[in-house]
Amino acid sequence: MVYYVVMPEPAPSQSAEDYLERIHELIEEKGYARVVDIASSLDVKQASVTSMVQKLGELGYLNYEKYRGLVLTEKGKAVATGIQKRHETLSRFFSLFGLDEQTQKRDIEGIEHHLSPATVDIIEDLATFFESNSDLLKQFVKTRKSRENSGRRAAQ
Repeated sequence: MVYYVVMPEPAPSQSAEDYLERIHELIEEKGYARVVDIASSLDVKQASVTSMVQKLGELGYLNYEKYRGLVLTEKGKAVATGIQKRHETLSRFFSLFGLDEQTQKRDIEGIEHHLSPATVDIIEDLATFFESNSDLLKQFVKTRKSRENSGRRAAQ
């Protein structure tokens, strides 16, 4: 008897996820994504985008036709929408606590690729909990502010 072991497909790299997320956003915004648009929005060289796009095509995340643009495959759309959902969940959660957009963006970019789906689910549940229990959210924020203020006083 012969047994086959099915190895799970490796997850895309952080960089690949960033490209897929941006490609998806461009397609949603403009109806298409071109190498020049991706390069401009990610602040990278067109040659780097072309290389990554070819790699993503080989991995089955998108279909790319030179000079024609590209289209995400179902596999690519699934990854991109998952990344987008993860990003939105983190942004929603951090917004509850009054973090400014710049801090949120920096922090989200720093951690979003390192969180498991289970952790993102917990953060989503926490956001929903605090949104549904605004008194507890206010109490938490008030407690944090008093702790921050006492920490500042101790440092002086």
